[in-house]
Amino acid sequence: MTRLVTLGLGILAAGLALVAAFAITSLVLIVAGDPAGEVWGEILSWPESRNLTNIINNATVLYLSALAVAIGFRMNLFNIGVDGQYRVAAFTAAVVAGEAWLPGYLNTALAILAAMAVGAVWAGIAGLLRASRGVSEVISTIMLNFIATSLVAYLLRKAAVDAEGSNAVNTKPVPEGSRIGGFSIGDGPGEVYGFVFIAAAAGFLFWFVLNRTRFGFDLRATGRSTTAAVANGINVNKMVLATMCLSGAVAGLVGLPILFGSQFSYGSTFQSGLGFAGIAIALLGRNHPVGIALGALLFAFLDEQSNPLQILVGVSPDIVAITQGVIVLTVVISYELIRRYAVRLEQQRVARALAPSAPTPPPTSGPSGEAEEVKA
Repeated sequence: MTRLVTLGLGILAAGLALVAAFAITSLVLIVAGDPAGEVWGEILSWPESRNLTNIINNATVLYLSALAVAIGFRMNLFNIGVDGQYRVAAFTAAVVAGEAWLPGYLNTALAILAAMAVGAVWAGIAGLLRASRGVSEVISTIMLNFIATSLVAYLLRKAAVDAEGSNAVNTKPVPEGSRIGGFSIGDGPGEVYGFVFIAAAAGFLFWFVLNRTRFGFDLRATGRSTTAAVANGINVNKMVLATMCLSGAVAGLVGLPILFGSQFSYGSTFQSGLGFAGIAIALLGRNHPVGIALGALLFAFLDEQSNPLQILVGVSPDIVAITQGVIVLTVVISYELIRRYAVRLEQQRVARALAPSAPTPPPTSGPSGEAEEVKA
C-alpha cells in the first residue's frame, strides 16, 4: 500500500473521530437542555491574540508530554508516570537554575540537562523493574507518580525561600539572564514561550531517532515482536530500560516552558496533570510528531475556548473535558476500523498479484491436419 493511501486513511480516521465526537457532545448538550449551537459557536470562534498566545503555550507543554508518552508507546510500553517525572525534573531544574552556578544561558542549559537526567533516572526505575523483575510499568509508574508528588512537596519545603508579605512556597527565582524570552503575536499581552523552538527540535529528533537510526529500528522491532527482536540479536531487556530512560528524559522537559517562560520558579501552584493529557494526545496523534502537534493544538484550543462558556453561554466549561474524552474514544475506534479496512485492501491487492492467469487452451488439429482454435 502506498504512503499516499496510508496517509489518506489516517486523515480519514481522524476526521471521522472528530465528527463523531462533536456529534456525541452535541447530543449530550441537547439532552441536558443546553444550547448546542451557541456552545459550538463560542468554542469554534477565532481566538484573539491573547487567546492565541495561550493556545500555543499550552500546546507546547502538551506536545512535550505526548512525545514522552509516544516513545514508550512505540515499544508497547505504557509510561503512565510522565506526571511524576516532569514534577521531579521541573523542581530539579528550578533549584539548579536558581543557584546560578553558571552565567546566562549556560545556567539554563545546565538546568535543562539536570531536568532530563532526573526524569530519565525516575523513569528508569520502572524500566529496571520491568527488565529485571517483570513488574508492569503501568503499576510501577503509577506508584512512582504518588511518590514523586510527595517527595517534591517535602523537598520544596526544604528549598523554599521566604517572600515578604506572601505565603507562597517557591524555590529561588531563575535569574533574568537565564530566562528564555519569547515573542508576541499581534498586539495582545503576553508572549509565546521561546521554548516552543526547543519543543519543535525535540519532535524532529524523535522522528529522526526512531526512523533513521539503528536504535530506533531496534525499538520499533521490539515493539512489534519481542520474539523476532530476540531472533535478530536485540537485547530486549536493555531496550526496555533504554526506552523508559529516553521517555523520562523527554518528560523532564515538560514543565520547563512554564519554568523558564512565565513562572520562573517552582512552587505549590505549579501546573499539574500535564502527563495524563499527554497520553490522550499521543493516542490522538498516532505517535507521530506531526499528528501529536495537531492533537496538542486541538486540546489547547478547546481548553482555551471553553473558559468563557460559563459567563457568555451559561454552560459549564467541563463540557470540553467530555469532548476531549469522547475524541480519544472515537479515535481509537475509528483507527481500528480504518486499520481493518486497510488490511483488507492489502489482502485483496496481494491476492490479485498472486492469482494465476487463466491458461490458454492448446490448439487442436482438424481433419485437414491444420491447427484449429478450440471454441469455448
